[in-house]
Amino acid sequence: MNLVERFLKYVSFDTQSDELTRLTPSTPGQMVFAEYLKSELESLGLEDITLDENGYLFATFPANTEKELPVIGFIAHMDTSPDMSGADIHPRIIENYDGGDICLNEQLTMTLADFPELAFFKGHTLITTDGTTLLGADDKAGVAEIMTAVEYLMAHPEIPHGKLRI
Repeated sequence: MNLVERFLKYVSFDTQSDELTRLTPSTPGQMVFAEYLKSELESLGLEDITLDENGYLFATFPANTEKELPVIGFIAHMDTSPDMSGADIHPRIIENYDGGDICLNEQLTMTLADFPELAFFKGHTLITTDGTTLLGADDKAGVAEIMTAVEYLMAHPEIPHGKLRI
């Protein structure tokens, strides 16, 4: 699975937080996503995979070199903001972004006046929300990048690396 496909799959999980529950994870959807990620880590062949009752998921990607190297940890969170719905996400992919305003829906536009940093992304592919929900990129993009990097390293054992903790 490539990075974009993985990210789009991940944003389909409703992991909206609920600060009022005082639980960890704060909503059942977060554990559903954690279970999905656990199965993905298992299918990739990682080791020491653990998922506890609080939704903390860890795995080990063993070193492929005898060289003494420090363990590197890749960490991201699975929940999304409680401020807006995380259900029924409808991502929009904008290929070769033209550098102008982005109309998310009939009521909402991301303007260059409000978001001047958008100009930097001219010519890039952008993934946005349709404006009715959060996209969930914070931090499902990070989770997708970690998983894609691990998958890449597994497919390229010629790249030496120390032990990785995910």
